[in-house]
Amino acid sequence: MTKTLDPSILEQLERDIRDWEQHELAAFLKKQAERKPQFFTNSDIPVNRVYTAADIVEVPVEDIGLPGRYPFTRGPYPTMYRSRFWTMRQIAGFGTGEDTNKRFRFLIEQGQTGLSTDFDMPTLMGYDSDHPMSEGEVGREGVAVDTLADMEALFDGIDLENVSVSMTINPTAWILLAMYVVLAEKRGYDLNKLSGTVQADILKEYMAQKEYIFPIAPSVRIVRDCITYCARNMKRYNPINISGYHISEAGASPVQEAAFTLANLIVYVEEVIKTGMTVDEFAPRLAFYFVSQSDFFEEIAKFRAARRCYAKIMKQRFNAKNPESMRLRFHCQTAAATLTKPQFQINIVRTAIQALAAVLGGCQSLHTNGYDEAFAIPTEDAMRMALRTQQIIAEETNVTHVIDPLGGSYYLEWLTAEYEKRIFEILREVDERGGTIKLIEEGWFQKQLADFAYATALRKESGDKPVVGVNKFVEREDRLNIEMHPYDPTTATRQVARTQRVRRERDNKKLQSLLDKLVHIARDETQNIMPVTIELVREGATMGDIVEQLKTVWGTYRETPVF
Repeated sequence: MTKTLDPSILEQLERDIRDWEQHELAAFLKKQAERKPQFFTNSDIPVNRVYTAADIVEVPVEDIGLPGRYPFTRGPYPTMYRSRFWTMRQIAGFGTGEDTNKRFRFLIEQGQTGLSTDFDMPTLMGYDSDHPMSEGEVGREGVAVDTLADMEALFDGIDLENVSVSMTINPTAWILLAMYVVLAEKRGYDLNKLSGTVQADILKEYMAQKEYIFPIAPSVRIVRDCITYCARNMKRYNPINISGYHISEAGASPVQEAAFTLANLIVYVEEVIKTGMTVDEFAPRLAFYFVSQSDFFEEIAKFRAARRCYAKIMKQRFNAKNPESMRLRFHCQTAAATLTKPQFQINIVRTAIQALAAVLGGCQSLHTNGYDEAFAIPTEDAMRMALRTQQIIAEETNVTHVIDPLGGSYYLEWLTAEYEKRIFEILREVDERGGTIKLIEEGWFQKQLADFAYATALRKESGDKPVVGVNKFVEREDRLNIEMHPYDPTTATRQVARTQRVRRERDNKKLQSLLDKLVHIARDETQNIMPVTIELVREGATMGDIVEQLKTVWGTYRETPVF
């Protein structure tokens, strides 16, 4: 292990610390006690009152390293924001494709540099908009997409070769990816020039977000097929966004968020390798999605440690040779769970601080939440303010001039190393207990999340975890003068009309032949489900056509509740 401090200097430093504690510190504490007997991060990691070089003497210099070089602690690229800023990717999605398209155009006019799409619950769960389960939900919390025609309306007039597009969807992600491919082909685009990502991280759904359709095994097989298809056909596209964000929003500690996300990564890599594809053929396009919470230094340390852990996993566990396979790239979103209805304007401040942590932690793209998102889908004014927050950080603060500017901070380097240690401890426990999928089935991850979420709720209730406006600095008469995003009651009618038109105009005999082919491929685990899905959406298949057919083969998943 490479030491960072000469032994004689270390001895002198330790003497200086003892002397300081006995004199300056002791004298001051007699006059004024500290606010608490012990301080902790949001992950319950105890922290000292001050850190020195003595605290990082066991951290190898090479583990801190340089940006763009293994283990990528200080950033995935050698120049980071000195070359170009992170992608400013505000998420949008409501109503029909046309409705969200207008929001996309507004955001692009305001200087946004990437698109991100939210889908409504029926789309996420594989129900067409005219299915009884969709009643009341069409276009309400995201855009409704049933067919390729909806995708065409969604991206009308947007050059997909020159803007990256993220699609936040999981159980039906491969169908949306197929629609995206067909749309690009119809426009004559080169698939290898498309950039962006489809989320497609199904394991975290079983852990945290609970949006799933099929049992775990076929669901992971679909993820495998997305990764292998994109590796061969879409060289710049990220086929998965392995997501800690939703794990965090379900109640995880920041350490759990990072560790559980990497546990899911390991499953996906193992599944793809089983197909005969080498790790270096697909790993460079794996991408991640993390939250930026309120503990400023802890979040920066989390991002740095996640990069270091990922690099070591890919190199040591999977024998990756290409440095790009060891380079973790991540999208970040500020923490929706921290937004409050009381004194909602101060959400702007929360979001700005969280966004700054994401930038100092080296994110590749960023969504900043709207100040009104505790109420509803954000208004245009809220989205403009959120985007301007990113633009001020990028253009006015000069934090982008120096790569990893907090690197070398005694506290940050200690906390990064502490995070790495704790992440690998969790991953070892997962392995020892039988692996990620087994533990999901047993409810182990779900229990970890529930326990930490409950402890956090108790801290908020007691006031031990302050939330300004909620349990501290509360205003007795909080006047809610806020304009909220309206829900258009004509949305479902407009959406269903298009879906039914597609059904009338398509060749249903040809479609049925393709659905039979889908069943055959679904029953053969060695085949890739993407090509037949692409054929299906090209011929007018709806989301529901595909999902309902596969339910006859795979069935559906029901979780065993954990109490």
